[in-house]
Amino acid sequence: MSAAVEIVNLTRRFAAATACDGLSWSAPAGSITIVLGPNGAGKTTSVECAVGLQRPDDGTVRVLGTDPWLAPPEHRASVGVMLQAGGLPNGSKPLRLLNHLASFYAEPADVGALAARLGIDAFAGTTVRRLSGGQKQRVALAAALIGRPRVVFLDEPTAGLDPHGRLDVYDLLKDEQARGATLVVTTHSFEEAATLATHLVVLADGRTAAEGTPEDVVGSNSLERVYFDLTRKGRR
Repeated sequence: MSAAVEIVNLTRRFAAATACDGLSWSAPAGSITIVLGPNGAGKTTSVECAVGLQRPDDGTVRVLGTDPWLAPPEHRASVGVMLQAGGLPNGSKPLRLLNHLASFYAEPADVGALAARLGIDAFAGTTVRRLSGGQKQRVALAAALIGRPRVVFLDEPTAGLDPHGRLDVYDLLKDEQARGATLVVTTHSFEEAATLATHLVVLADGRTAAEGTPEDVVGSNSLERVYFDLTRKGRR
């Protein structure tokens, strides 16, 4: 299977700190790739390089065969992004915002159907600044999916959601994969990884500790045990 996302020997430094230390991982086309790792492992930094928000100090990053740092508008239209910071305009109301975003795409998703599926219609008249953390997560996820992107990067998409909300998101992401999208999801949740992953990446201290199918990485062991063994070995 070809890679929709390919990161090779990525290095990214911030003053005295090295966030990514020659790490390499990929996301096969059509996969749900889960990226696991403790805080400071390089998850967010590598994703921000993959969406063109940061420029690597060394190594290569390709998304759909394109360098995201130099990507043209046509490429950016095929990539959906949900980052931890959110980036939602506080004065906007959810449906107005989603309809505005949909207007930028040639073939967007159905705003009403997507909002209903994520429960956004229940708080559609409330401004973003007054939404709860979980409600903002739902709007940010809808914003990432509204353009029906070929590749979607989701940084901890279920943070702040209740158990029912997490299950709704899991079902939606599986449906996105079924329509042919490639999803890259960073998470701290073993449940999320076990439920969603068709491809698994474990990072530790800015390096790749393991990568492969969940069966290849975990084998007959529990994901929690393998994760803690791998991340412990990754510490220097």
